[in-house]
Order: sequence, then C-alpha cells, then structure tokens
Amino acid sequence: MTTPEHQSPAPQPSGPESKDRIYRSASGLAGGFLLLALIGWLGIDALVTGHGSTPWLALAGMIFFVPLVVAFTLRPAVFANDDRMRVRNPFRAVVVPWGEVASLRSGYSNEVITKSGAKYQLWSVPVSLRARKRAMRQQARAESGGRRGGLFGGSVAGGLGGMDATGGGPAADVGPARAETDKIMDELRELLNAREKAATSQGAVTVRWAYEIMGPIVAGAVLLAVLLAVR
Repeated sequence: MTTPEHQSPAPQPSGPESKDRIYRSASGLAGGFLLLALIGWLGIDALVTGHGSTPWLALAGMIFFVPLVVAFTLRPAVFANDDRMRVRNPFRAVVVPWGEVASLRSGYSNEVITKSGAKYQLWSVPVSLRARKRAMRQQARAESGGRRGGLFGGSVAGGLGGMDATGGGPAADVGPARAETDKIMDELRELLNAREKAATSQGAVTVRWAYEIMGPIVAGAVLLAVLLAVR
C-alpha cells in the first residue's frame, strides 16, 4: 500500500514553490526496515564472533546488501507539486515538468511517459492486481446492494429522511471503489491536466544516477568476489 505524505521543499531564490505531495510504499518501507535489522543483526554477530575470513566476508556482505536493500525499499518515492513530478527510483532520480508529460500509464506497472517517448516506471507506486480485484469486488457488492435497495427499500429510505436501506445512517454518494495506487495515479493525472500548460511547468527532463547507492554496491560486490576467490 502506498501512502501520500506532505513535505515543504527548501525555499528557492526564484520564488516560492508549492508543497510536494510525496508518495511512498508503506509495505516497502516496512520490509526495508525489517531486512536492514536482520542484516545488521547477522552482520554484527559475524563481525564480533567470527573467525578467520568470516568477519571480512560479513563486512563485505553488509557493504553490498545494505545499500541494495535501501535502493529497492526505502529510497523509491514520487514527489509531485504544481510544477513538476520527481521520480526517485532505486538507481536514478528523474525530474519531469508537467509540460513534458505525455501520459501517466497504468498497466502491470505505473509509468510516466514523456513527450520525447521516454518511459520511467514509478517504483514507489506499485500496481497490486490483488488490490484491484478486491476493489472491483467491493464495487460489485455496492452496486448489487444499491439495486436491491432500489427495488425493496426505496420507500423506506425516503420515509426515514435520507437514511440508507439498512438504517445505518444518512445515504452517502460514494464513488467507485479504487485500489490505493490507482487513486494515486488519478491524483497525478488531475495535477497533469490542471498544470501541463502553466508557464512554471515547462522545462527539460533531467535524469541523475544515484552514484551514492551504486558505488557502495559495486565496492561490496568486488570485495566479496576477492574474498571468496582467495578463501
């Protein structure tokens, strides 16, 4: 499940910038913290109690696995404001002004497509087919209940001054059930439709590789390979 947060960006000398809406995967964060705790426990134990090359292997393993876990669980996020969306994926960050977004596509993954044809996956907004099916079942039950209420409970609901057919409270106009990540994509599409022609939403797409993540992973992999070769 992905949850939206709000964060104020650092002030820019060119003028105030709208607040970012931040979308991250709650399950990814939870899994990442659990994996890091497990790696830390096993790695520190091997460093303290291990013999021979075991402490060195444990150290190399931690150098390799810790940034890898961070890259795929804690790092991914989508930041969206009135001017642009910034997609932070495991190994790169992409800034796409709304004026450069051609579409936001949802299939087996959620993606942003730029006008140049480049495609970037939204790692922090994963598609859950199970959640979609659950939302569809909820919608089907709601529609089925509405039809039964219309057939058998219409006069009762009207006679109770707007109470629903079950007597549980005022009748509410509830929209179609949607999976959480589909709701997020709807929010992003609303921002796109509202801001794509704004003057502040124009500019070039920029891509930055996460060398601070990739460097330790490569170093850890090399160290592991050397230690295993000479063991």
